[in-house]
Amino acid sequence: MTEKYTALYEEHKKLGASFTDFGGRQMPLKYSSELAEHHAVRKSAGLFDLSHMGEVWVTGPDAAAFLDYALVGKISAMPVGKAKYSLICNEAGGIIDDLITYRQPTAADGTDVFLVVPNAGNAGVVAAALAGRAEGFDAQVDDASAATSLIAVQGPKAQELLLRLVPAAQHGLVTELKYYAAVEVPILVGGTGLDLLLARTGYTGEDGFEIFVSDDHAVGLWQALVAIADDGELTPAGLACRDSLRLEAGMPLYGNELSLEGDPFAAGLGPVVALSKEGDFVGKAALAAKKEAGAGSTTGRRLVGLKGLGRRAGRAHYPVLKDGNVVGEVTSGQPSPTLGYPVAMAYVDVELTGPGTALDIDLRGKAEPFEVVDLPFYKRTR
Repeated sequence: MTEKYTALYEEHKKLGASFTDFGGRQMPLKYSSELAEHHAVRKSAGLFDLSHMGEVWVTGPDAAAFLDYALVGKISAMPVGKAKYSLICNEAGGIIDDLITYRQPTAADGTDVFLVVPNAGNAGVVAAALAGRAEGFDAQVDDASAATSLIAVQGPKAQELLLRLVPAAQHGLVTELKYYAAVEVPILVGGTGLDLLLARTGYTGEDGFEIFVSDDHAVGLWQALVAIADDGELTPAGLACRDSLRLEAGMPLYGNELSLEGDPFAAGLGPVVALSKEGDFVGKAALAAKKEAGAGSTTGRRLVGLKGLGRRAGRAHYPVLKDGNVVGEVTSGQPSPTLGYPVAMAYVDVELTGPGTALDIDLRGKAEPFEVVDLPFYKRTR
């Protein structure tokens, strides 16, 4: 298989990054210490290349109605400038991917414009699924992933740093931007103001922004962000710390907490599924049946947080035990750099999911004590 690279690959090499294949691209795993990068995001700000993510534009007179049919959420109810977390499921109710949809200002001809952002490894699958579901709707699906970069600044200093690249007259566009919202902002790159889509979203549990930029300008934007930061203010951060940050924040990862074999109710994402919206959507009948059967509430297993009472961490696929019997399976787990104890997410039999329930994780033959806790493990101070 031919290796693929983001537009920022050479920048990462200059910084001494260690690389890993993720979503079919060579991505920075870490630059020096994933622990130092994790703490930098929690205490100051981290700079991420997220160009492995997908960007799929959906436009046309029926764009909103089409997305109501293609996704489980009520996308048509979303105001312009807002973002919505949703799922795309198959007919059996299995999760193809979780994604964020941004509603953009209407086009000059008055038609709706949406940007759908799927996860790295699923970008092509989601784009193909959307294109296949568009039949019968006056809506166009355009996969722009190959020509789009995504750069994130995450952490307590994110806003302060970004404002240094935004003309003073437009600072309000940034400071007044709410969480899960997006707006075009002029950002200075090489002395030139580029109108870039700025979203107040992220995957770290901190305040922060994700900036959509064409591949042609990605290097310039990255270098501009590095240049305006004082020493220690902005740390390039890789996928390793992104994983530990999202785990502390209780955010699911496709392939770990979410899959085709799972369902939204077991994953604690029942509120994302708009069964009451008018008309049909892909997977509606199956999801309604799962909810009626008590999936994730009275039957099966449900995703929970587990706090380690010892020092050893559980890892993905380790069995969860109660009195020596297997009652679940870990999906993600590691020591929490911020909290100082092991944390894990796991699917556990629903009758054992109450906070404070004592459970064990089988760590290669040795039972290690954990207890069920509410997610997220970490919440930033606002």
